[in-house]
Amino acid sequence: MRLDNYTLSNYTPGAPYHQQLLWYFIGSPLIESYWLPVSSIKIWILRLFGSTIGNGVRIKPGVKIKFPWRLIIGDYVWIGEDTWIDNLATVVIENHVCLSQGVYLCTGNHDWNHPNFQLIPAPIHIQESSWIAAKSIIGPGVTIGKGAVLTLGSVTGKSLKPSIIYSGNPAQPIKKRIISEDMISRNAKNE
Repeated sequence: MRLDNYTLSNYTPGAPYHQQLLWYFIGSPLIESYWLPVSSIKIWILRLFGSTIGNGVRIKPGVKIKFPWRLIIGDYVWIGEDTWIDNLATVVIENHVCLSQGVYLCTGNHDWNHPNFQLIPAPIHIQESSWIAAKSIIGPGVTIGKGAVLTLGSVTGKSLKPSIIYSGNPAQPIKKRIISEDMISRNAKNE
């Protein structure tokens, strides 16, 4: 491959240059900061830069987000410390999703057969009630089905089926996720 011939081709970051600079020098450092542990302020900043974010979202310190204008987050989402949302393409995180500590969402890859290492961005969609456990990695173009679990340190480059627990590298299905009706009833009473 010839990296000296690499270009972005028709890819764009999706925001004007001044917005990218403001994000890089002001927004991103504030979101990543351990000195600013308050989720509501981080959410306000992310919305200011173009993110769509629902209610009850918790964002822990150390979270990195490449482009907030390509981020859609539903209600009651938890994003753990040191999570990296590397969103060259859109990332959608639906309601009641937990991204544990150190999760990496990667929306870009390169064509290893292309002589100039062409960029291939593809979105990630994490459906409702899914849990992505600590240090897990999700690759470009992946959809995590409703209620699926990706266990500690697992890696997937393929979409996961709903309500299945996956583990390993590459992630393999290990069993069906069964959420107790008793727990659902107790939670509903507490709401």
